[in-house]
Amino acid sequence: MAKVSMYTISTCPVCRKTKEYFRARNIPFDFIDYDLASESEQNKIAAEMMKGTGNIGFPFVRIGDVVVIGFNPERFEQLLKSEELEPTTSQA
Repeated sequence: MAKVSMYTISTCPVCRKTKEYFRARNIPFDFIDYDLASESEQNKIAAEMMKGTGNIGFPFVRIGDVVVIGFNPERFEQLLKSEELEPTTSQA
């Protein structure tokens, strides 16, 4: 299964909904609450977001190498299914 990671805001209802979406489906994910991170970590996160998408938005969800900004369950499902069909080429 593709690795799922996200940047969220601790007080953001849409971010909480996104985390719950993955938890309810038993899909493991890593996350960092941007607003609770140190200033240097926030700078790294912002730079990564801008480099990857040209936008800063939350939740910022990465499934494999694809980024989805916001709560988009249809896109999440599509990416998760396509990743399940592809063989894993490297292991972390």
